[in-house]
Amino acid sequence: MDKAKPFDIPKREVWEAFKKVKANQGAAGVDGQTVADFEVDLSNNLYKLWNRLSSGSYFPPPVRRVDIPKGDSKTETRPLGIPTVADRIAQEVVKRYMEPIVEPIFHKDSYGYRPGRSAIDALGTARQRCWRSDWVLDIDVRGYFDSIDWELLLKAVRKQTDCPWVLLYIERWLKAPAQTEDGSVVPRAAGTPQGGVVSPILANLFLHYAFDVWMTRNYPGIPFERYADDSAPRRREGEAGM
Repeated sequence: MDKAKPFDIPKREVWEAFKKVKANQGAAGVDGQTVADFEVDLSNNLYKLWNRLSSGSYFPPPVRRVDIPKGDSKTETRPLGIPTVADRIAQEVVKRYMEPIVEPIFHKDSYGYRPGRSAIDALGTARQRCWRSDWVLDIDVRGYFDSIDWELLLKAVRKQTDCPWVLLYIERWLKAPAQTEDGSVVPRAAGTPQGGVVSPILANLFLHYAFDVWMTRNYPGIPFERYADDSAPRRREGEAGM
């Protein structure tokens, strides 16, 4: 390890992050580089990325914004932000750092984007509880990923870690602009791009405090299941409720 670097980021972490990004594949970002392209000069590319991350000189490029159909709709779309391969690796490094910290605090009924949990698990719990409830409130936060308040999100991150490089790069990712399909670079003022590697864990952390903790504190008797920004609180008639 180069002790002259201001940030102590092990080279091994960058390598492990690359393996995860390679396994997930995905489309190219604004530079047009695929995972296969990145591998052509793998050692040099990984070293350059580690060097920039460790020195604090890494600045994420714009995310490539594409609009994809929302669910089964033929007219409604949602924006997807696609980072470059190198940026996905960098984000995976931060995700690997944050996940062991935040997983123990997350609510037992939060199922989205968490290791060992899935939408099927959320549905299974919901199905069991439906037989014990008289009504259910279906909640879906509209445009959630694109509307998260940066200041509040960073406050939530700082509550979990004071690691300087983690805080630095998360803030830079939040503020990175988007590049549309016509090549225009558009500044962003809120949100974390859906499609980013680190975005799901950040989105979960925000709703952990904004919804899960709030529900537990104010309505401890009302069970709910949350999958990302979809949730379903429920109760029986006659019980204290919302």
